[in-house]
Amino acid sequence: MTDTTGPTPSPMGSGPDELGDAAHPARDHGWGIIREDRVQFSDLRVRRAAEFVEKCGIADELQAMIAKTTGRPRLCTVQGLLVGMTLCSRRNGNGAVFFNQVTDILHWAIPEDWRHRFKVPERPDNITGFEAAYAVVRRLFGAIVRALDPSPLPKNKRLTLNQVKAYFAGADPELLQEHREALTRISNRVVQASLASVEQHLTTLWDGSVGVDATPIETFARGVSAKRDYTSTDPDAGYYVREGDHRDPDLTPSAPRPRGRRRTTSKTLWGYDATLAVARNPHRDPRPMPGGCGDPEVLPALTVGFILDKPGHSPGPNGIAVLEDIRRRGHPAGDLAADAAYNNSKPEDWQVPLRKLGYRPTYDYRIDQLGKIDSIHGANQIEGTWYCPSMPTNLVDATIDHRRNPDDPKAIDQETWRARIDARAQFALAPKGKPIDNGRQRYMCPATAGRVQCPLKQDSLGTNPSLREVDPFPSPVGPPKICEQTSISVNIEDGAKHWQPRPYGSPEWQDIYGRLRNTVEGMNGYAKADAYEGIEHGGNRRIRGIAAQTLLLAFQLAHANERKINAWLATLPGPDGKPHRRARHKTRKPRGSWTPTGHITPPAA
Repeated sequence: MTDTTGPTPSPMGSGPDELGDAAHPARDHGWGIIREDRVQFSDLRVRRAAEFVEKCGIADELQAMIAKTTGRPRLCTVQGLLVGMTLCSRRNGNGAVFFNQVTDILHWAIPEDWRHRFKVPERPDNITGFEAAYAVVRRLFGAIVRALDPSPLPKNKRLTLNQVKAYFAGADPELLQEHREALTRISNRVVQASLASVEQHLTTLWDGSVGVDATPIETFARGVSAKRDYTSTDPDAGYYVREGDHRDPDLTPSAPRPRGRRRTTSKTLWGYDATLAVARNPHRDPRPMPGGCGDPEVLPALTVGFILDKPGHSPGPNGIAVLEDIRRRGHPAGDLAADAAYNNSKPEDWQVPLRKLGYRPTYDYRIDQLGKIDSIHGANQIEGTWYCPSMPTNLVDATIDHRRNPDDPKAIDQETWRARIDARAQFALAPKGKPIDNGRQRYMCPATAGRVQCPLKQDSLGTNPSLREVDPFPSPVGPPKICEQTSISVNIEDGAKHWQPRPYGSPEWQDIYGRLRNTVEGMNGYAKADAYEGIEHGGNRRIRGIAAQTLLLAFQLAHANERKINAWLATLPGPDGKPHRRARHKTRKPRGSWTPTGHITPPAA
């Protein structure tokens, strides 16, 4: 385990006056240098950190996991270590935890009665005392990491490939899976504790909707080429590579490269993918309030769950693991938006369990996933929605035609695409009742639902002359089941890969997808800001291995949540009716103006 000296805390927002603590008396070390960087934490500050740890609810569980039946008792409790980590995280102002600082805090910077409560002994404040205290803290955190590590590989040393195979061959897969589940549960309890101040608001203002995305973060180790016959000192990590042309390949096809020109790499790092689930109610935006105040009924976007894995590995199962933990903590399930890395997963890994958890997915599609995708009982799945088999071809291929080269005679402009998408609504199958327990849903033919007239459904003819009349496609084997019956049953597995409950491109789809995708991307950028948490940089998490990286990242994400909550509270009206900080509201594009090639530009006035 490696933990080098962390950065000196910034005086901004962390000085004695701001913290309500007294600075350590200046000391002369014999070189004429005076130290004034140690902060004595007041009883109030320690008590607040202890309350945070209590809200996490993980201290007793971890203490039981690492309980010793023989040997000398540990010289610090798990609760004490977690309180020290919390104080360190908050003092640094960026959520980073460095164990040399945790050692200093627990042994010389908190009141004596708290040290006794944490069973921390008195030690001389010199090199001998510090090294002994530091060893206690490192061993305790190391024991926690070993109890949660889902990887059998040792860290901080290079292993040959044969050694790696031997470690995995000798490991117990069931035990490693138990460790992974425990690591996810415990690290997310830290994130959950950061939401305590707005817990009641989450209950009343949040409907369970989330944006899910994976973002790369570095680990504190160098990467190793796949051509080498040894591993990195953080063998649980992997390479993340982003190509120079990064116009979101999941959504937009790259333009053809000129012949002979090689694509350059713009970003490479050795680390992990952090899959984040970020909460937001997508059904409303903040309203402008008098005096520059923020909207008290719209919470900021907050991280409610996360997990780490190697970059690009198992996005579907990792996303489900995060969502399962969110549901276990009692949060509701609502709408969900994710990029094409998720709806390209195997249905049994992502789409089916996602719907069984109660979430309603919203996806965009690659260019090779447009138009008719699947069919069942004659009904066609077109960009995720079930439609009448006789829907006109120009409506079926609307998005394909819009994405064509502009010189193609079949290409259509934005306004035409928008009109064709709106025209699809009358041909969509109508849900009949609610899904039953296994996810099976009954759908009515649009003629039965009163949306169109169809000669195959005589009862629909003449009832409303304004409705469009369907011209059924001829078939040598007769009409399909959806045309012979008034309704059909669709199982949860049918067309599961790309199914979504809202028609692609509809105004409702735009609201959900745009807001949730922007939310999770915005949170990624917020927590990666160099001036604050900087979660992308491995220097803020200086212990190797997926378990250690996960626990340290949990404190950073909790810090980002608390920073966001405090910023939101500062925009609410104070006693004088004015906010401490003015709220900022972004200008929104007109509803229903989105197209796959951008928003329709409104005509000049």
